Amino acid sequence: MADDSRPDEGQNPEDEFRDMLRDILSGKSSIDPGQLAGAAGLPNDPASVAALMSQLQGALKGGGDGINWGIALQQGQERAATGQLSTTDAQRAEFEQAFHIAALWLDDVINVAELTVVPRLMTRKEWVTATMPLWSQLSEPVATSISDSLTNVLTEQAPEELKGMLAGASQMMRSLGGTLFAMQLGQVVGQLASEVVSGGDIGIPLFSDQQAALLPQNVAEFGEGLDVPIDQVQIYLAVRELAHARLFRHSRWLRLHMISSITDFAHGISIDTERLESLAEGFDPSNPEELRDAMVNGSLIPPKSDAQLAALGRLETMLALVEGWVDVVTVEATSRLPRADAINETVKRRRASGGPAESAFATLVGLELRPRRLREAAAMWQAVTDAVGNEARDALWAHPDILPTSADLDDPQALVARLTSTAKGEPPVLDDIDQALADLLRDDNPDRPHEA
Repeated sequence: MADDSRPDEGQNPEDEFRDMLRDILSGKSSIDPGQLAGAAGLPNDPASVAALMSQLQGALKGGGDGINWGIALQQGQERAATGQLSTTDAQRAEFEQAFHIAALWLDDVINVAELTVVPRLMTRKEWVTATMPLWSQLSEPVATSISDSLTNVLTEQAPEELKGMLAGASQMMRSLGGTLFAMQLGQVVGQLASEVVSGGDIGIPLFSDQQAALLPQNVAEFGEGLDVPIDQVQIYLAVRELAHARLFRHSRWLRLHMISSITDFAHGISIDTERLESLAEGFDPSNPEELRDAMVNGSLIPPKSDAQLAALGRLETMLALVEGWVDVVTVEATSRLPRADAINETVKRRRASGGPAESAFATLVGLELRPRRLREAAAMWQAVTDAVGNEARDALWAHPDILPTSADLDDPQALVARLTSTAKGEPPVLDDIDQALADLLRDDNPDRPHEA
């Protein structure tokens, strides 16, 4: 007797592949749904397994081209809502006062535009909702590359009798691969929502409208064990957040410049196809943990090229300049706080180590967002402040062409010399090429070119 479960001879390969996956998702195959949940980076509990099955079944229906980032948002919101506390009226009053004081103190030490948007207090879930568009934008190049590469490799490595079926269902496989990646991203961002204290905590401008925001629940957890009055913690973090938001509003070119640098870097990321092929050759559908680990531990992303390292260096310099400036103005603005030093030290330690979710994002996308040269940048900004004052320091943010460079981080005194000579009306210090050009164009130089 013929096997009734075998697909019809004339069945469309895409329908055949869909039937096979539907058997997997309905429990008719030997694959454990709990193992699939683990492969997606989800806890192996009934709710998570059910969510995974629902999302993958949705992908089977044909999600169209690209990654369904709505899945990442849903996963992130659900993860962030676990253990979330609502903001009380008393907390709102406390933070409103903290932001008011922070704005007054900042006005005394910076010369950048004030915010036109009222600072917000966010729950963890609200932070995920507000920031997911940018996380998706930063992750899309890698997500697409992994999904396409996985599809191509699995198709090439498939047994001969399955190749026709897989080739006809490549779009569906891309949709499934994108679904797994989006779910992992959602889990990472959802966890990150329990670690950050503000909108600018990561260093990059997460909000498109220069919105300042604090997460009261996380601020309270940050202050635990510090032996510092909570109102001082609130004011200190409010100063940092307002300084970050005001800088990006003042220098309107800065956000686009930074995001473009990140996305340009991400577009240059390739996938290690040899590593993928090795995984595909030994892939066991009943134990997808190895594939999942490869997707989240960064092993599919090969070492950075020279061009990428150069782009990363420029990005890290920009991140360090922003964070270093925020550090310097925050220290000056919070000099009235009795325990500001203790809070500042905690911020530095926390930033140096980062959190588990931030590390997960770095391995998932191949981009670490913590600047390596923060200490040098803060020292440079302090030297500039001491030499020419706050107004001249902040004027350097007017245009990218006059912003300090990596060379200035190496030699802050050279930058100070240029700035002080300009402030005194002295001619600027020229490098060898500029000096040679200036000599050539001098009126008393007989070699000076003249119009015919």
